[in-house]
Amino acid sequence: MKDFLKYTFASALGLIIVCVILTIVSVVTLVGMASMNTATVPVVDNSVMIIKLQGEITERSQDNPFDELFGGSIDGSISMEDLASALDYAKAEDNIKGIYLEAGSLSGATPAHLEEFRNLLLDFKESGKFIVAYGDTYTQGTYYICSVADSLLINPEGMINWVGMASQVLYYKDVMDKVGVKMQVFKVGTYKSAVEPYMLNEMSDANREQIEVFQGEIWSKFCKDISKSRKISTETLNMAADSAYMIKPADEFLKIKMVDRLAYSDEVPDVIARMMKVDEPDDYSTITMKEIATNAQSAPKEGIDEEIAVYYADGEIVQEEDNSLSFSTEPMIVGEKVIKDLKALADDDDVKAVVLRVNSPGGSAYASEQIWHQVMNIKAKKPIIVSMGGYAASGGYYISCAADMIFAEPTTLTGSIGIFGMFPEASELLENKIGVHSYIVKTNKYGDLGNYFRAMDEEEKGTIQAYINRGYELFTRRCADGRGLSQDSIKAIGEGRVWTGVHAKRIGLVDKIGSLDDAIAEAKKRAGIEKCSVISYPAPVNILDQLFEQVSGDSYADAKMKQAFGDYYDMFADITRMAKEPTIQTAMPYRLRFNF
Repeated sequence: MKDFLKYTFASALGLIIVCVILTIVSVVTLVGMASMNTATVPVVDNSVMIIKLQGEITERSQDNPFDELFGGSIDGSISMEDLASALDYAKAEDNIKGIYLEAGSLSGATPAHLEEFRNLLLDFKESGKFIVAYGDTYTQGTYYICSVADSLLINPEGMINWVGMASQVLYYKDVMDKVGVKMQVFKVGTYKSAVEPYMLNEMSDANREQIEVFQGEIWSKFCKDISKSRKISTETLNMAADSAYMIKPADEFLKIKMVDRLAYSDEVPDVIARMMKVDEPDDYSTITMKEIATNAQSAPKEGIDEEIAVYYADGEIVQEEDNSLSFSTEPMIVGEKVIKDLKALADDDDVKAVVLRVNSPGGSAYASEQIWHQVMNIKAKKPIIVSMGGYAASGGYYISCAADMIFAEPTTLTGSIGIFGMFPEASELLENKIGVHSYIVKTNKYGDLGNYFRAMDEEEKGTIQAYINRGYELFTRRCADGRGLSQDSIKAIGEGRVWTGVHAKRIGLVDKIGSLDDAIAEAKKRAGIEKCSVISYPAPVNILDQLFEQVSGDSYADAKMKQAFGDYYDMFADITRMAKEPTIQTAMPYRLRFNF
């Protein structure tokens, strides 16, 4: 028995030591990988930068510490921040002669991100360098981006999924009825349709109207941009969409000049060689967009103390981070963190101006108000400019409206000035289907307000609606004060309606159509400085924090689920979050799913 205990203890101790050693080795390996990923890559003469249009377009890089261990990126995301720095670097680097775009599928891309991507490529072409694009299959989004190319190639058996624009909304009312759950809804705004999926089985007339308007504006903009680059009429593009060209032979696209040439993938290097004016493909080198971005971000910075801060407010707005949410891979604007960050920027004397980059469909009304307050705090001390990304709607507009100036892309989705609340009532499910019964003892009238086991009475509903109304009054007053308009004017263009950036400019919700660079230039102008450092905030999370966050939040598995489910991942994420979030929301009408 004594020997048994001795050997058991020795085995257990050995196992613990092995685990500790393996943990240390894993951490060292990850840190080593991180250091390799931040090392610069030499750019040799006659280089071509490769950009693979695959995965998801994001505002900022979302490197995952498990990627290298398990064989590459989960979703191959393209960061707009990385793209902008890489193209700016490549434009000025003499050894880079051009760009090769390899078309794939970009999931979750917003119209504004596609437009910004394309505009960055157009700016790159101002250097006189070439762009070649190839695809076996082009989605509408990747074709829109690639239409700037000097030479646009498609596989002889390939296709362009050119069918026109469509938006999909999923409705859950029948499902909820079947399980015995009803949603008690309170809202202000005829167009505030975020609640529709839980109370209707089909789209309301108001919602259909707003989608038809902004979707038509976006499609028209895309067709005009392609028409200008490809020198074909918008009528031809719409004819192709209406005539099911996507299932016709690829040479039909060649006939109407949507592409320049039919080619197999192994012929592309020869095309690039001719553009490079070299004899063979072996005479040029390739380098990835990510490698160029790393070089750009690792380049020595001038020792300038004066700074323009670019703060990224990206994702749904929540008051505090909840690690119990299983769907945790999406970026979030966490109110309590953003408030601290913005206060620090306001108090930093080296920061001469702030550019708030907003890419958000909204979220918590309370958190939006707290962030608005910090925007006002910055505004009292230094210029603050807003640059809108794909979305800056509802709560996203709330946190933007007080800025000194607002920039948006033409296809940014913004506005949605409205507010709503939802309270589930599950008595049918709990009592009649599951057999769980509840008895409540309370000291005061509203002690069990919002209890899942019963519906609200009319007086309780009136109380909640009055609260929602006060929230809408506050929201519209904030917008009116920020935009220098009357509150009645804001209410007239509010009502929860979503507008494109170009339309929002016409009605006074946006000041200028422009990019993030335009917003930075305005911030410099208002701060009265020419040379300065432009620093992005919040700072990237270090690799060890990422590692422990990934392990604790199960977000690696969630990312795999997102890859498997694609755009329908959002539906599961929405339902999961519904029970976790505050009941009073300033959010966009559901998650729009565009067929890009």
